[in-house]
Amino acid sequence: MLPEYDIIVVGGGHAGCEAAYSSAKMGSKVLLVTMNLATIAQMSCNPAMGGVAKGQIVREIDALGGGSGMVTDKSAIQFKMLNLSKGPAMWSPRTQNDRMRFAEEWRMLLERTENVHFWQDMVNGLIVEDGELKGVTTVMGQKIFSKAVVLTNGTFLNGLIHLGEKNFRGGRSGEGASYGITEQLVDLGFETGRMKTGTPPRVDGRSLDYSKMEEQPGDENPQKFSYSEDTEPLPKQRSCYITYTNQETHDILKTGFDRSPMFNGAIQGAGPRYCPSIEDKINRFAERNRHQIFVEPEGWNTVEIYVNGFSTSLPEEVQLEAMKTIPGFADVKMFRPGYAIEYDYFPPTQLKHSLETKLVENLYFAGQINGTTGYEEAASQGLMAGINAHNKLNNKVDFILGRSQAYIGVLIDDLITKGTEEPYRMFTSRAEYRILLRQDNADLRLTKIGYEIGLADEERLKRVEEKIQKTEAIKELLAKASVSPDEINTYLVSLKSSPIKQKVKANSILRRPHITLQGLRNCSQFLEEKISAICDLKDDALVQAEVQIKYEGYITREEEMANKMDRLENVKIPPDTDYSLLSSLSAEAVEKLTEIMPVTIGQAGRISGVSPSDISILLVYLGR
Repeated sequence: MLPEYDIIVVGGGHAGCEAAYSSAKMGSKVLLVTMNLATIAQMSCNPAMGGVAKGQIVREIDALGGGSGMVTDKSAIQFKMLNLSKGPAMWSPRTQNDRMRFAEEWRMLLERTENVHFWQDMVNGLIVEDGELKGVTTVMGQKIFSKAVVLTNGTFLNGLIHLGEKNFRGGRSGEGASYGITEQLVDLGFETGRMKTGTPPRVDGRSLDYSKMEEQPGDENPQKFSYSEDTEPLPKQRSCYITYTNQETHDILKTGFDRSPMFNGAIQGAGPRYCPSIEDKINRFAERNRHQIFVEPEGWNTVEIYVNGFSTSLPEEVQLEAMKTIPGFADVKMFRPGYAIEYDYFPPTQLKHSLETKLVENLYFAGQINGTTGYEEAASQGLMAGINAHNKLNNKVDFILGRSQAYIGVLIDDLITKGTEEPYRMFTSRAEYRILLRQDNADLRLTKIGYEIGLADEERLKRVEEKIQKTEAIKELLAKASVSPDEINTYLVSLKSSPIKQKVKANSILRRPHITLQGLRNCSQFLEEKISAICDLKDDALVQAEVQIKYEGYITREEEMANKMDRLENVKIPPDTDYSLLSSLSAEAVEKLTEIMPVTIGQAGRISGVSPSDISILLVYLGR
């Protein structure tokens, strides 16, 4: 009934949307198969995008030509740049989003993409012939043929929802689980495991007393995620609020611990270390008498509130009673309780860096199926799987980002090389080159690459080239222009910085701690006029120039380190290498290298259990 497609994407979450969008935009004929077309791009957990390292990923997706940045901007209700008190490597954009608008914007973007087709059904099997993928089968009895398949099943594979002592099958509250795929993949030789995640209750905002909470407004001058001109910064914003649990809250929660699936053995899968449930926090951090609760609106026009920090699978009556002890929640009305969900995942060491599986040709995995957690992590994998599926069908080389190029590169390399036994979340600390991988330069790093592979458009490239020109012009101006003691000393003294006795180049003053480019402009009429002639006040080039001048030494040092490591990344290991024949290798190294089958010496060096002496032996074996 349905024609043959180039690529079938299974699942319409964040990973599936990016996979469908990227591959279709590049020219592939794509079918997005999802259980419910009404829940495409649903924010299953918190109504937010970005955050520490995650904001960098959204910027990277946008720079390459993906859709998440634009969708996020168009559905945002609040924007914040986190960690501004720290160095620029730590600055991370984050938005609160309108849940319904986010899904709608993604749906409209996909519908406007010519090569994307839709089919509402549940995929229950793959058509595999001689180790090569040919298509999928569905619950409705359809056989749909394609040249490649991207699986983005999220939490739906054999999903089991836990609420107190009750459990029921489902991939998300109100939606069924997916069956058949795991069992077939195991038959094909894949390893599988179980993971769990959870979500907090949603409550009625009309029943809350915000006067007893701390207001958290957005930034005074909000920015945006996308580098395109199709989106604008928010003209108005909605506030979030902060409140806290207390000892009474904890005591009530403890009364339900004997019925908690976390503590009675009902849940076997590993949960996210960095987003623990409230009962887990109380249990692990018994010395703390309170925990922070973020009160997050679900949109512009809804009264529904997301109770961030109160993720739980305790019985619903215990959840409600405990919440009533939180300041501002005395009269709280609950829309739906929190719950935990267990689901199947596949250890990502079974994948190539392109996210194609090693066992079945033209089959790609992206998102939580690979053991990750988070919308941003999922979206970036979907983007890369979509690009690589398209490239392979068109006889192009795999598109792989290095660890010094993007957080996306760090994420995928970590998964492929190290695997994960708990839901993987991205942090800035996971990147060894985070000074290079800033949120402010994602477009400089990646837009040209995105354009070359056929994803980012020419207009994007022109904007980047313009930004580079403006940045260099500002840097050149500050290197040549001087500031006098009369102009600058009052400003310097106010910041407890040493005054100057003679004229000094503006860029050397800017390198001092706490000195800002805007501060210099306020002091020098000459600089103000010259910089205003180059760009306007909100231009990204201003931030870029300031960061590059202030952190020039650190950036140069990190670039040198990255270049050194890149040499090891260029030393290829033959794919048919039999490590058991290298008698000098440790037994653990032989085991790990055989399992992972690293592509380069650099990757081999990052495998847990492979020592520097093992790497030396490999280099000798390769004649280096």
